[in-house]
Amino acid sequence: MNDPKQEQVIPEDLALEIRKLAHDLSNALEIIVQTSYLLSTAELKPPASDWLGMMDSGVQKALDLNLQLRNYIKTHSPK
Repeated sequence: MNDPKQEQVIPEDLALEIRKLAHDLSNALEIIVQTSYLLSTAELKPPASDWLGMMDSGVQKALDLNLQLRNYIKTHSPK
């Protein structure tokens, strides 16, 4: 019987490229997170404060997806 994990192994060269892209995405998201934090220290009035909340929610989702991607790559890459 075949090991299901073995069938899902990402080729090493492809895994390296995807890791690089995920790392670059993390860096770009960090800029947004830091900017969002700085904006949160300002006294924003609606609707700007609402937009900041929307941005924070979207950024958190993007961070979670990026973490899932990085974990998937780690789990399915050659050791």
